Amino acid sequence: MQTQEVFVGVDVSKAQLDWGIYPEDEQARASCANDEAGRGELTKKLLALQPALVVMEATGGLEAPLAASLATAGVKVAVVNPRQVRDFAKALGVLAKTDRIDAQVLARFGQAIRPQVRALKSEELVELEATLTRRRQLVEMITAESNRRASAQPRIAKQIDKHVAWLEKQLEDANDDLDKMVRNSPIMQHKAQIMTSVPGVGKVTATTLLAELPELGQLSRRQISGLAGVCPFSRDSGTMRGRRSIWGGRASVRAALYMASVVACRHNPVIRAFYQRLLAAGKPKKVALVACMHKLLITLNAMLKTGTPWRVSALPVSSSEPSLQA
Repeated sequence: MQTQEVFVGVDVSKAQLDWGIYPEDEQARASCANDEAGRGELTKKLLALQPALVVMEATGGLEAPLAASLATAGVKVAVVNPRQVRDFAKALGVLAKTDRIDAQVLARFGQAIRPQVRALKSEELVELEATLTRRRQLVEMITAESNRRASAQPRIAKQIDKHVAWLEKQLEDANDDLDKMVRNSPIMQHKAQIMTSVPGVGKVTATTLLAELPELGQLSRRQISGLAGVCPFSRDSGTMRGRRSIWGGRASVRAALYMASVVACRHNPVIRAFYQRLLAAGKPKKVALVACMHKLLITLNAMLKTGTPWRVSALPVSSSEPSLQA
């Protein structure tokens, strides 16, 4: 007789881990501290339970230590988008929201949706992503302090200048760390060289894609576009044809592609010609730029898949104007 599959949902907060299983078992609901000892205890319990899948929400990195602990122990783990889970809860009619309820909803989400189990990132990629995140924070702080200086009193302006100088030194160190990490990894160095051979793609864009889109070069163009969030979604019903738009995906990846596309529209002959053709066809500038982001992404995906550096003929011929509307 086949044993019924068990799914576990874990609600992660800074101090606590709440977990529940589906099919529901009141006695199996529990909580523990979100520290080394608590994560170890929960890992042992779930190993004994042998669930088909453990589901937790992406919580800005708080879920990472537990996900790594479970995956290392051989437990299947899926980290999912919180908005998907909340929409699922509403569809179930679960309007209340507590840590215990959220854990149970996550377990039911796992059983119904069967989200994809993502492979563990290598230690190199984890470190690269952490450094890249810190670099992004430094850039944001420099921008914020510079904006404050414009209306600051002279005494405060001097303090801001000192702080900005310190932040810029930290940013320089972060850039050096990123360069060293890429240089010390032959695989990442090779991928970075391929990507930066494309006019418009610089070191920061290449590093962002290496750290935050490691699937690049391994998936189909449709899959990678959806993963990055540059694939336009239809909004049609009956005879109505709604405005196509992009959403979801990985915001940091889209931001990097956006900046690369802005540069490529000026200095990359193929992307520039594509952009001008879209404008001539009446497409708004923003729509044309998103199309360039999409084209640039699938080009990089094809180049990494084949290990081929940039050349004009490398651009996928089938990448025509996406069906976006103003």
